[in-house]
Amino acid sequence: MSARARTLALILLVSLLTAGCGPAAPAATPAPDATTAIAFTATHTSQLPTATAAPPRTTPTPVRPAATASPASEALAECAGSISECIQARMEALDAQDAFSGAVLVARDGEAIFTGAYGLANRALGIPNQIDTKFNLGSMDKMITGVAIVQLVAKGQLSLDAKVGGLLPGLANEQIARTVTVYHLLTHTSGMGDWSESPRFPELHDQIRAVEDYLPLFIDTPLEFEPGDHFRYSNSGYIVLGLIIQEITDQSYYDYVRTNILEPCRMADTAAYELDAERPDLAVGYTKMDIDGSELDEITDYRFAMPMRGGPSGGGFSTVADLLRFRNCLLDHRLLSPESTELLLAGKVSLNEHIQYAYGFLDRQVADQRVVGHSGGAPGVCDFLDIYLDRGYTLIILSNSDGDCVAAHEAIEPALLP
Repeated sequence: MSARARTLALILLVSLLTAGCGPAAPAATPAPDATTAIAFTATHTSQLPTATAAPPRTTPTPVRPAATASPASEALAECAGSISECIQARMEALDAQDAFSGAVLVARDGEAIFTGAYGLANRALGIPNQIDTKFNLGSMDKMITGVAIVQLVAKGQLSLDAKVGGLLPGLANEQIARTVTVYHLLTHTSGMGDWSESPRFPELHDQIRAVEDYLPLFIDTPLEFEPGDHFRYSNSGYIVLGLIIQEITDQSYYDYVRTNILEPCRMADTAAYELDAERPDLAVGYTKMDIDGSELDEITDYRFAMPMRGGPSGGGFSTVADLLRFRNCLLDHRLLSPESTELLLAGKVSLNEHIQYAYGFLDRQVADQRVVGHSGGAPGVCDFLDIYLDRGYTLIILSNSDGDCVAAHEAIEPALLP
């Protein structure tokens, strides 16, 4: 797989980095290659902070890309009426242009005010997307992993400063074991790379059924830089976090997440389903990139480019309704105390003037509003969960395409801002 095929998650992340705070909705600009190291300043607090000890925030001065014509910008002109009517008109405009396949939910104060589903979940069988269709989450699973780690920290079972080697004594990479901490893994500052860039991925992707199965893709790879020096988006780092969860709890990552996050939040439609399970309620992802990242003449099923089972770094499945339950559960402090929730969500690594990476969450400022959440991107996967803390809105977009969620995000977000 090429860098372009492997780094759609970073494309979505950087589309947020370059997104502005004004009312216009330009097309997303390309992201830098995943190997690019982004300079940052870090705020590292290993202890649970008090409510007044959150990292300082600054009013952003975002840089916007030049506005270009896009399906989303064309849809903006058709908006009128209430917020839900506005969103409906914009999504119908995208649907009329065949520019979105997936499901959308917008909530206010935890209650849905708009839901919609568009396009096909399975093109071969003609199955339409529905509100309860389960979509691949891509990197949005990092939020789940972040919650799990902070739960263990809050219980005193884990320290953010702990070295990987002390937690995983059998890990077959002395450099990682000796120098990388839990904090580095959570904030993508470990120096580790990305398992999806391994030349062995095409050979092994269909054999991945457990967290341990990802190890051959990266465990022999040296660190790219000294831990703490740079931000480098690292799916490999989140696999190591999953292994730590398993070691501490003596459960599989999947069992821990189900018992301590999914069941308390009543997220019955969320799990790391295997792609060959042939479940009719799973959306099939569709991509126009081949194994080398070159554009195909026709759209194809995405399973050749994905691990057979997702895990701590991404690839689980969920619905828009379950992700709203996750939001409500998190903000109602059913998963973590208020102090631990702020530890989870508060930005630690500054990526630019208006966005920081926290523990599996992005913490950004848009039009002077605080927004937390995460995106997900891979061949045939394009997702957003944005929680507008100051305005009370939540935007959830799940798409079984390479990039349709970006157009939907550009069309909807301006309606939610002051």
